[in-house]
Amino acid sequence: MAWPDGGMRPRLDLRLSQKLLMTPQLQQAIKMLQMSRLEMAQVIQQEMVENPLLEELADEVDGDAVEDAAAAGDGMENVAEQADLTLQSVADGERKPDAEESLGQTAVEDFPYPWEDENNFSDGAEREARGEEDQFTYDRVLCQPTSIVDHLLWQLRLTSLAGVEATIGAEIIGNLDDNGYLALSTEEVAAQCGASDAAVIQVLSVIQGFDPAGIAARTLTECLLIQLAQRGEAESLAAQIVVTHLVSLQKKDYPKIAEHFQSPLAEVMAACRTIASLEPKPCRPFHSAHNPHVVPDASVVQTDAGYTVRLNDDGLPRLKISPFYKKLLRMHDEGNDATRRYLEKKFKSALWLVKSIDQRNRTILKVAQSIVTFQTAFLDHGTDHLRPLVLRDVADDISMHPSTVSRITSNKYLQTPHGIYEMKFFFSSGLNNGADHGSSDAAPTAVRAIIRQMVDEEDPAKPLSDHAIVEALGRQQIAIARRTVAKYRDILRIPSARVRQAAQAEGHS
Repeated sequence: MAWPDGGMRPRLDLRLSQKLLMTPQLQQAIKMLQMSRLEMAQVIQQEMVENPLLEELADEVDGDAVEDAAAAGDGMENVAEQADLTLQSVADGERKPDAEESLGQTAVEDFPYPWEDENNFSDGAEREARGEEDQFTYDRVLCQPTSIVDHLLWQLRLTSLAGVEATIGAEIIGNLDDNGYLALSTEEVAAQCGASDAAVIQVLSVIQGFDPAGIAARTLTECLLIQLAQRGEAESLAAQIVVTHLVSLQKKDYPKIAEHFQSPLAEVMAACRTIASLEPKPCRPFHSAHNPHVVPDASVVQTDAGYTVRLNDDGLPRLKISPFYKKLLRMHDEGNDATRRYLEKKFKSALWLVKSIDQRNRTILKVAQSIVTFQTAFLDHGTDHLRPLVLRDVADDISMHPSTVSRITSNKYLQTPHGIYEMKFFFSSGLNNGADHGSSDAAPTAVRAIIRQMVDEEDPAKPLSDHAIVEALGRQQIAIARRTVAKYRDILRIPSARVRQAAQAEGHS
């Protein structure tokens, strides 16, 4: 029915529909799938701080740790049953407690070492004679390496610079980038120090004579010239090439450089070798060469029956429900409704956390086992036999969604007989072989390994061109374009055939 003005009459309709909503607990479980071991340990520690019902599992699992908490209310019965199963699965896991775990439970009074006696801090010979070689000594304290800033400031204090000049020097040293180049202009340094440009340039020339050679340069050309000047080759052919033909040198166009200077090619090659021995990044020796220690989430062990995947849960706290608070839940005190509601909330949160951790571990184990099934050739022979694998292949194998597989393989590491690899390493699409317009049996990683082997085994006098590599791969049923070979060469840092041949000719000369 229409209104007198011709408009439609408003009305209310009731419609029933279903919609998927993500509860906070489900969001937490999804986030935990993609967490690394470090992030997972931090979440567990934070939850143990905030939730008084959570305790770390001791060496021996308390049999009452997962008793039924039905007295807390009818709605808690199913949750308590889930706790029984979940916590019991954790207690019955493969991880065996180490003997060292009980060391922290030793009382201070029972500790045999008398710390109060100052005579105990004697030399190592006396401690070793008393059987105390494992006690604390200052020579076992890890020292920090000298930074480039400290190294340069130490040299600055050895000079005769003082007053404003010392301030300018400290300002220059403090504005060096990670490679050792001056990040500010001399005008900006002069403005910050309230000095003249001539004073800044004078102090800069002093600092450029510090160790390492080439420090505080403003350009790559200046960095190389400083190093050549310290070698006494400021007027050499190498210095002239740096000033005028740095781009040609980068392209290794040696004939063009020889033609410009009217010099024999042998002299140009010798000058280029001198330039190649210089350090374009003076701060490189001061960078830490320490590789971060990676703890694998799972390990692949070869047995007589094949490959077995074992989950690595070392370092992650094992959780249990506090017996004290479980007793509070059993108490039927009507006057503590607020306390009961608080404990029930924390109890559910604790059970959900334990269940999420258990589900995360099971998913990691399933994905790792599926990867081992698909990449058995890699485990047997190495990178050359890595086969193409996509997330959907693993998802179909373990009956999960590809997004779940993507989350569980993020920031996770798998220890194999060939080393520790990130789980994402095993996933790569295959190359189009052109015959059946499908995926070939060679992954890009395996193809790059084959190219590297071809170049290592080639005749140095007749290096393989990209076209020759394409034909050789074709004979192995691997169809690949020449531009793809060139891209893989760049990734492997293999020069072109012309450059390799020139380097070979230079070596014979």
